[in-house]
Amino acid sequence: MKEVNLSRRDFIRSSSLTAAGIAGALAGQAEAGRDPVQAAIQLAGNTDSDERRLDYLKELRNRPGLDASLKDDLAKLITQIERWLGDGRLDYFGREAGRNLDFDFKIAGDSPVYPLTWLYRGRMVIWYALESGGVWNNRQRKKEYFAAARGFFEKYAEAFPKNKIVRIYLGHPTPPRKHYEAVPGAPEWALYQREGLERLTDIIEWWIDNRMQADGQYGGGWGDDCEMWRWWVPVLIGFDSPKISGAQARFSKELMSQEHMKRGYTTRMSDVEHTAEDSADAITPMMHIDPESDLWREYALKIARFMEKSWTGRNQRGFLQFKSTYFTSEKIDTNPQRACDTVYHPRVVQPTLLYWQRTGDERLTKLFAAWMDTWVDAASRAERGKPAGIIPTAIHWPGGTVGGLGSDWWDPRNHGEYTLYLYPSAMGLMTHTLLLTYHMTGEPKYLEPIRSMADIRLKYLSAPPTSQPAPGSEAWCASRLGSLSSVITKYKFLSGGTEFDELLAKEMSPYMRFRLRGDSETLIFRPAAERRSLANKFRKLHQRSPLHRPCPAISGPVHRFRGAGQTGRNDLYAQSVSFVFDGNRRSGKRRILSAQRRPLADTASQYRRARYRSEERRIWRRAVLLRYRAALDVGRVLYVRSRPVQTDRNAKGRWPNARPKLQFCSEKSEDSRFFHAAGSNALHVKDSSELTSL
Repeated sequence: MKEVNLSRRDFIRSSSLTAAGIAGALAGQAEAGRDPVQAAIQLAGNTDSDERRLDYLKELRNRPGLDASLKDDLAKLITQIERWLGDGRLDYFGREAGRNLDFDFKIAGDSPVYPLTWLYRGRMVIWYALESGGVWNNRQRKKEYFAAARGFFEKYAEAFPKNKIVRIYLGHPTPPRKHYEAVPGAPEWALYQREGLERLTDIIEWWIDNRMQADGQYGGGWGDDCEMWRWWVPVLIGFDSPKISGAQARFSKELMSQEHMKRGYTTRMSDVEHTAEDSADAITPMMHIDPESDLWREYALKIARFMEKSWTGRNQRGFLQFKSTYFTSEKIDTNPQRACDTVYHPRVVQPTLLYWQRTGDERLTKLFAAWMDTWVDAASRAERGKPAGIIPTAIHWPGGTVGGLGSDWWDPRNHGEYTLYLYPSAMGLMTHTLLLTYHMTGEPKYLEPIRSMADIRLKYLSAPPTSQPAPGSEAWCASRLGSLSSVITKYKFLSGGTEFDELLAKEMSPYMRFRLRGDSETLIFRPAAERRSLANKFRKLHQRSPLHRPCPAISGPVHRFRGAGQTGRNDLYAQSVSFVFDGNRRSGKRRILSAQRRPLADTASQYRRARYRSEERRIWRRAVLLRYRAALDVGRVLYVRSRPVQTDRNAKGRWPNARPKLQFCSEKSEDSRFFHAAGSNALHVKDSSELTSL
């Protein structure tokens, strides 16, 4: 594919200045004849560039005759914007934003420049919500943070309607400035995949060019910056990019040379999810891009020695397990509350597991097989209310009992941010380690926990409960095992076995469908959505990304859908499309009636109300996914209100399949909370337009 013939820095500089110039010209025309102070503030608020906004404010500050209090407010605002752009710590505001759902600029609410703070305060609150597991994993807290951020963004958008950046946060994507030409004759999925990779590369190189500091950090601190490689993988490992590989090598070497890492594992005490990051996320990528290096191999073996000699021991049941969730290269926290082996512990030995997979080292075979014996035993037992066949998230030391000291087996309470180890926690790390142990030893017993949980998951999907399962019950566990398809997919490719095919048929990913059935149609949606999302993220990077995770995958149902107008994990708004069945509901056709943008919370609420109505659930999921279908024909305006039909359960106690109830009108509804800015923000399509169902 051809690219625009501009260097990356020149592209960023010229595009930013052009956007600022256009915004300034438009604002200047709009503000003609108005108060010069207000006109300057409008120019500053409507520009998309933080740098340009800073220039406008400095120019205003230097004007003669300004009120002393306004000059003081301008100085405070300029200082904060300069800090936003140049502070060595990207998360300097995190503590205050997390505590107050706001950040105090020390500017009075009646100040003329006060509205300019709303954009930055919204960004700060959103950043904290996305970065904090205690917020992200708590639905109510997440809702509060998103509502607070949305409030800031909406007020800013009303005050400065020409600003495109705030509209991106509110779910109004801006087309990319950079375009890639399609290769003639290439299949559609390959075009999307290629463009997605190109745009991912743009984002990675932007971070390298604009955010890498003298010591190799990117501004989030070693513990967060080290995670960035996880989103670089398609390019870092899939392609030979000297620039990107060189940046990763520089970062990993710098991190491992820090004082707290000189023993090969951190000396800073914290829980295992966090202590493991500095080593696992520095060593593992280098073992992929420099596999013959003795340096990284030795680091991996150091971790094995720590595990053998310090971190693990035989519990009272005679099995090998980690003694605590908190440890360093120098000591172990012996607090009984924290004395748990967990499903997160494979992260500690991730580089060592990779070395074992490559070499088959016999010493490591004995070590990891003994450790996995512990988890096979724990999974097989029904204990403390845990169903037999379910892997717990924690095993307590030294008794070897299921769970921690918390009252429930599924909530070990071994960490201050308790949601981190709440079932199912990082279950995928443990199931993939069990699969690797089976692969390396050939012992079927290491597959037993995977088999038992697959059976429980299949049972749940085949006959869903009619009411919310009790926490800790078998059905409750099964409802949280959606990630299991990943490990059984890998097992199928390793062994060619068919024992999990029935479950895979219900939860098969698009890639799996392509590999097993040659179905390329299912590959088209996700790459198309990703390349739009990546293009939009690249535009926001011109300002200053508030994230250390610049390009996560797009996935999930309505309440976790990640779209083009989003900041990293979740869109503030979701686009929904109303449609009805066209003839036979099995025909795979839907007649599109209309679409409108609505607050995410409303869409999620409808999804939850329909959770036990399988047909409706598919309808609402497809409704959101359809936002990315290309080339919808624009036609007669038709506004729609839509909500699930409220019906009684049938004789078997199950919800019948029911169509949504659709109400149509030719004008915007005044009372409907299902509308959000209908009209200019609504997408309307012809009544007769038909699309193949996703």
